[in-house]
Amino acid sequence: MQTIDNLATDLNEYLEPEQVEQVVRAYHFAKDAHKGQTRKSGEPYINHPLAVAQILSGMHMDHQCLMAALLHDVIEDTGVPKHLLSVEFDQEVAELVDGVSKLKSMFHSRAEAQAENFQKMALAMAKDIRVILVKLADRLHNMRTLGHLDSERRRRIAKETLEIYAPIALRLGMNAIRIEFEELGFKALYPLRSSMIEKAVRRARGNRKEVVTNIRQSIVSCLEREAIPATVIGREKHLYSIYDKMRLKRRSFAEIMDVYAFRIIVSDVDTCYRTLGAVHNLYKPVAGRFKDYVAIPKANGYQSLHTTLFGMHGLPIEIQIRTNDMEMVANNGIAGHWLYKSNDASVSGSHRRAREWMQGLLELQQSAGNSLEFIENVKIDLFPDEVYIFTPIGEIYELPNGSTPIDFAYAVHTDIGNSCIACRIDRRLAPLSAVLESGQTVEIVTAKDALPNPAWLSFAVTGKARASIRNALKHQHQHESVELGRRLLERTIQALNKTLDDIDQQALKEVLSQKHLTSFDGLLAEIGLGNQMSNVIARKLIKDHNWIKDTELSYHGPLAITGTEGLVVTYAKCCRPIAGDPIIGHISAGRGIVIHVETCGNMHEIRDKGDEIMTVRWEPDVDQEFAVELRVELEHEKGMIAMLASTITSAAANIERISLLEKDAHLASVNIVMTVKDRVHLARVIRKIRHIHNINKIIRLKG
Repeated sequence: MQTIDNLATDLNEYLEPEQVEQVVRAYHFAKDAHKGQTRKSGEPYINHPLAVAQILSGMHMDHQCLMAALLHDVIEDTGVPKHLLSVEFDQEVAELVDGVSKLKSMFHSRAEAQAENFQKMALAMAKDIRVILVKLADRLHNMRTLGHLDSERRRRIAKETLEIYAPIALRLGMNAIRIEFEELGFKALYPLRSSMIEKAVRRARGNRKEVVTNIRQSIVSCLEREAIPATVIGREKHLYSIYDKMRLKRRSFAEIMDVYAFRIIVSDVDTCYRTLGAVHNLYKPVAGRFKDYVAIPKANGYQSLHTTLFGMHGLPIEIQIRTNDMEMVANNGIAGHWLYKSNDASVSGSHRRAREWMQGLLELQQSAGNSLEFIENVKIDLFPDEVYIFTPIGEIYELPNGSTPIDFAYAVHTDIGNSCIACRIDRRLAPLSAVLESGQTVEIVTAKDALPNPAWLSFAVTGKARASIRNALKHQHQHESVELGRRLLERTIQALNKTLDDIDQQALKEVLSQKHLTSFDGLLAEIGLGNQMSNVIARKLIKDHNWIKDTELSYHGPLAITGTEGLVVTYAKCCRPIAGDPIIGHISAGRGIVIHVETCGNMHEIRDKGDEIMTVRWEPDVDQEFAVELRVELEHEKGMIAMLASTITSAAANIERISLLEKDAHLASVNIVMTVKDRVHLARVIRKIRHIHNINKIIRLKG
């Protein structure tokens, strides 16, 4: 069993004696604090923090990190306050312990509690990266001792480990911990599948032994002939990796085990490339399977040359070539050579990338609506596969697989993303939804007054892009709601020959208090969104006026619709109103004003529901395009649909959707959704369609 004396002996190898003494003092403080507490296994609780510290000592972590590991549960489980830790030890240790500790508040659901815990830990680790190292070591020991818990808790903890902690370990380059997380998590979550694959691997290993030995010997002999000193290791596939490939790539166990994997470790980068040339001469390389992560490292700092070869008898051989330093970073990642001070000029590549990722976490937290949205965005960013995209001046950006130009724009800068209107991929115009591939050069076209499009959320992949789009839309929605609310309230008050300046300030305070709002703009936004009625609010704000009945209230003309109101004015899809149509509006809670054609059949139902109906009119100079739907009945013949589409396009209308409803061998109906500027423009389009021969009837659909 591990004891504090064993730990102290290990620490004396790389820490100063006074630092080891402080770690021992932290152990005794934690032991006294946890006195009488036991784990599910029945052993004293102090054994857990001691084991966590032992894991971190294997990474050669500093004395403060080890002290935090020993004390990591005292705030949560023993009632020792944070300030006492800063008095007993120091502020830095207290902050580390607090960062690892869970929140104690009550939440509506387990999911929200877990999200809040992770959010707090993520923010703490953005300030000091050692927080996540302590948390990973804590989770690793908990996974090693998972067998003492009931099956439901085992499955829940294993699922959380596979979904969040294993990807974080991968993101920080800590491959050894990531593999152990995956193996233990897989065994706990799917014990039967794990056991079956383990038995199959054991059987296959016996059959493969001779082949592995022969391939390894041929590689060693080849490198000796080229005078390249190297260590050649046969790589074993771990169980979760086999299961994941079988599940995601839909491959059989035999297909995966037919691949033989080796790692070649050499002294320097130059020798890596010489070794690559040597193995490519030994066996033929598989086209398109070479990846150079030395020149372009992965986001977590991982570096290696990857290639796949056709070996003897056509057997596929996967080769990784790397230096000793790269091997250390691949296994221990950020913990391989830790540096915590942000002003340290010698911060390594993996640390710089880890810091950039954690800085991104801070940005995500600031723009996320709640903790569940935050954790969803973080999960998106824990992708193991990246594509590497170039800017026009040659800078490289790493993005998750499946990213689009929108993701790239937000990766460059939030303002670039928010003002993006188009893009060029390899100098050619391309849609913003195009999926990017490694090596492409992307140029973003921006416009000063451009705004994010809600449709971007359907294809944006990165957490930063999605959070930034949501945040921008939220602000845009808020601004537009305030402006519409102001117009509605002004219109109601003007009916009494009053202005907003005549509002009674005391009455305003009372209304804000009643509605649980903090500002006048907040009240205007609620009116604009339809959550509050303008005439009801006006009654409460104008104190010195004898209000007449709503039915007798003569508003100052209908509300003018400009077409640029944005998200708070929507156009009903049942009747698709366009500029020039006689229109009517109704206020819908949460949506603002919904505009219908006056003759729309659905307005009867809306009146019955008691929604506020309001008179509206179009501004004379509306500069906006509106969707309209036509049904065209025609005699069916070859090329008619193409001619119809060409005619509509020539009239400067844009077709959004076209569908053919076959009637019989000779007659057909075509439904067309297109955008036009106004009724005059629509009339021009219809006139052009009528000139096509074989057109029988054109109907505008309004319901």
